[in-house]
Amino acid sequence: RLNLTNVSSLKGNKNATSKESSPFINSSTSDVEKSQQYDGKNMALFEEEMDTSPMVSSMLSSLANYSNLTQGSKEHEEAENNEEARKKTVQAPRMGTIMGVYLPCLQNILGVILFLRMTWLVGAGGVLGTFTIVFMCCSTVSLKHTYTTGAGGSYYMISRSLGPEFGGAVGICFYLGTTFAGAMYILGCIEILLIYIVPAAAIFKMEGLEGAEAEAALLNNMRVYGTIVLSFMALVVFVGVKYVNKLALVFLACVILSILAVYAGVIKTSFDPPDFPVCVLGNRTLVSKGFDICAKTIERGNATVTTKLWRAFCDSEFLNATCDEYFTNNNISQIQGIPGITSGILAAVLDPEAPETNTNRYVLADITSFFTLLVGIYFPSVTGIMAGSNRSGDLQDAQKSIPIGTIMAIITTSIIYMSSVILFGACVDGVVLRDKFGEGVNGNLVIGTLAWPSPWVIVFGSFFSTCGAGLQSLTGAPRLLQAIARDGIIPFLRVFGHGKANGEPTWALLLTACICEIGILIASLDAVAPILSMFFLMCYMFVNLACALQTLLRTPNWRPRFKFYHWALSLLGMSLCLTLMFLCSWYYAIVAMVIASCIYKYIEFCGAEKEWGDGIRGISLSAARYALMRLEEGPPHTKNWRPQILVLMSLDAEQNVEQPRLLSLTSQLKAGKGLTIVGACVEGTYLNNQPQAQKGDQSLRKLMEVEKVKGFSQVVISSNLRDATSHLIQAGGLGGLHHNTVLVSFPRNWKQAEEHHRCRNFIEVVRETTAAHLALLVPKNISAYPSNGERFTEGHIDVWWIVHDGGMLMLLPFLLRHHKVWRKCKMRIFTVAQMDDNSIQMKKDLMTFLYHLRFDAEVEVVEMHESDISAYTYEKTLVMEQRSQILKEMHLTKNEREREIQSITDVSRGSIRRKNPSNLHPQRSIAEESVGGSGEEKSEEEVAAVSHFVLCAIIHQVCDFSYKETITLTKKSLQCGVSYRNHSNVRRMHHAQKLNEVIVKKSQEAKLVLLNMPGPPKNRTGEENYMEFLEVLTEGLNRVLLVRGGGREVITIYS
Repeated sequence: RLNLTNVSSLKGNKNATSKESSPFINSSTSDVEKSQQYDGKNMALFEEEMDTSPMVSSMLSSLANYSNLTQGSKEHEEAENNEEARKKTVQAPRMGTIMGVYLPCLQNILGVILFLRMTWLVGAGGVLGTFTIVFMCCSTVSLKHTYTTGAGGSYYMISRSLGPEFGGAVGICFYLGTTFAGAMYILGCIEILLIYIVPAAAIFKMEGLEGAEAEAALLNNMRVYGTIVLSFMALVVFVGVKYVNKLALVFLACVILSILAVYAGVIKTSFDPPDFPVCVLGNRTLVSKGFDICAKTIERGNATVTTKLWRAFCDSEFLNATCDEYFTNNNISQIQGIPGITSGILAAVLDPEAPETNTNRYVLADITSFFTLLVGIYFPSVTGIMAGSNRSGDLQDAQKSIPIGTIMAIITTSIIYMSSVILFGACVDGVVLRDKFGEGVNGNLVIGTLAWPSPWVIVFGSFFSTCGAGLQSLTGAPRLLQAIARDGIIPFLRVFGHGKANGEPTWALLLTACICEIGILIASLDAVAPILSMFFLMCYMFVNLACALQTLLRTPNWRPRFKFYHWALSLLGMSLCLTLMFLCSWYYAIVAMVIASCIYKYIEFCGAEKEWGDGIRGISLSAARYALMRLEEGPPHTKNWRPQILVLMSLDAEQNVEQPRLLSLTSQLKAGKGLTIVGACVEGTYLNNQPQAQKGDQSLRKLMEVEKVKGFSQVVISSNLRDATSHLIQAGGLGGLHHNTVLVSFPRNWKQAEEHHRCRNFIEVVRETTAAHLALLVPKNISAYPSNGERFTEGHIDVWWIVHDGGMLMLLPFLLRHHKVWRKCKMRIFTVAQMDDNSIQMKKDLMTFLYHLRFDAEVEVVEMHESDISAYTYEKTLVMEQRSQILKEMHLTKNEREREIQSITDVSRGSIRRKNPSNLHPQRSIAEESVGGSGEEKSEEEVAAVSHFVLCAIIHQVCDFSYKETITLTKKSLQCGVSYRNHSNVRRMHHAQKLNEVIVKKSQEAKLVLLNMPGPPKNRTGEENYMEFLEVLTEGLNRVLLVRGGGREVITIYS
């Protein structure tokens, strides 16, 4: 009971760590309860972990019933826990390999192209050409499907392998291909109905029309009837999908019966060829309805009488009439259209012979045929191979059934198609094969003339086959669109994820019917076929790419069950798909790629974020690893050098970012691209302060996103901030991709005691970057720097080039001026000449150097004449040195010493101002006011007298010593100070003061001043002196960027 009370109190405590957020096992349950709970289960060693790691025995049933759904594992678990999902009972899939994969593939492959276009393909392309087309297309889909593992269809495989962008783009293309396939099947159905079954049903009569007029009438009829049939099929799918599935076997039986009738007819021709005469003028087939007798003239009694055929080619019925030249020069003959398999005509149709295209009584070619066109027309016949993988959710064992059933279907259909090419060429004359619509064989279906026992078997079989395939397409396409919409990767398609109460995709069916109507309006089966070929080929190509990618990246979860799979097969299949796309129609291929690219970019910018563990991420990791290994080969050339910046940020107590303008400056510097690491430090231990580090990392990422800084964030936890900063500088980056520049802000209020740790940390950063040969950028007064939203319409960026730093001072303004904030600022370069330097020659040399660097900048050489060291310099240096000595003598603590620095300096400066008020610098603030060169120099004795007075007052006031103690300590300090004063410090202070005066005079109005940063002291003593030098050097300037080079050249005149 006591333990439960403690648990309740913990739940009410705000600082208590919840089970979800804590990285450790929640120990709220008492040991007694746990021992009772797991008693007798031989799990005592693991009972502490049972809350997060349940026993395998309790998980096996869930693992065995695992199903690969389209959502992620987390979404899958939420769906299982949903109360509504629990109420629904899902019937277990019952279909096996034959019923679920093999037969549906046969039904979709052996369809409209086989019955309506196969004979024409053989006649137009020749046996060899058509056999090549069939072999190439069958090989393409064979290579694709040898490795399909049945994890939810092609869309599922592509989206989970190549990511939502590729998955969505290819999924939409696959959907469009399936939809246009429905249009193609419906057009085939209407063609069979109007040409071979009931030609009289045509609304636009074709009787008496020739050429283009007859073709236009046929297309208009197909548009009208196609729209009617599409509406009827959509209505059937809407109200009764289960009837479509039940009729599938009936339609498949019609297909198989039709194929058997063809083979039976071929066998029959070997011993009993049918009597099937075809009238030929020269080598041109004549339209059978244009004549009654296949002759020019006939003998009737003792007279020669012209026939109906004569009157079709001549201007009168008399023998002396003027006739067509080809009709006059060639004889009429009657040949057997189906001479039989033993006739030996196969050799005659090995090569194609194009039919006439510009006369009015011959069997015309409605389109100009060529090899690539024939590929585009034939390929849709093999797209039905997807039927098995699309039904993976209805199979008992998809991983086993899909490869076996698909390969069986591929082998069966390949044998049928290849044998059909050879048998059609061996049994049917070439002039009949090239008769696409049976105009020369009394309007019969050409393949039907070969069938036994009756041509009507083929006619009705092909009619029902196309009807069934159309219904299957209108059933499958909306479900595919619904799956894409429910994945949520394309926002504007989400409405199509909804449907009826039973899950039927109502809205998706409506959109599918509208898109299918576009294909119906095209009306030409030969024009629609290449369109869907493009979309399917693109789908197949990316499936091949996905499989090859998973294999080459050695993804642990990629384990194809097919034993003979190799990644080379996938690459070969992908190459064949790409080749076929441009062989079929290069302009359709480009249009399909543009559509896919637009969808890809739309999903990339506007789509929902999905983490599916895609292979593109694997490519990125592999490419990154390869690039990092290459970078290890050696340092980059000067031409390739760019600032790889490590930004050292500071966080407040709430883990919010201090000085966000530092990231604004980083963004403005990144015109050179490169690496950006934004680092911060948290003081403490990793186990106790991990939540603070995560919160700080989120703050950094959020600010990086706001400032549009592309890079990485890293928060380091250490026992003290100094070590954490050192860890960032040492371990930032990875391999050859590490930072070469450190950006850190100048410490604010460094003289105050509470900021002393930041001052020491800053100096150590300067030391470490120098030792590591890293460039260092130190912006002072960072809060005054512009944000990314500001614009400078004019102004200058001034570079004070005092010492050579490898070109950093030249490169940084160039990078800044690429950003819109600094774009209109002009660049000025100042350099300092000594007394013995030729300033005129220096300016010429500098201008030449800038010309070679292709920098547009003004150049000015500033001469600094030697001058005597002013009294103020002596005074400032003396007080700077003496304050440390005095505080040591007083044995004050470190914090107490730092507290007195500012007051000592202020009092000493005040005394000098009272003694010499005319030497005050007009540009400096009261707190930082200093004395310039005076017209009357004071002696060291005067300086010592002033110092004696100042120090006596300070020691008496601050330390509360007696008068006698004060005088004694002051004398002792001054005696020590006179001997302790370092002449080097005096010279440094003098140089900083004089250089500052020149910079303020020339660049006070500049938008930014870039200046060489002096090096830190080598020893630990005098760190406050170093900070004082920097303060004097930069006082009076609004924005200063102190720069230290990394010890190497970073800019070159070569491109």
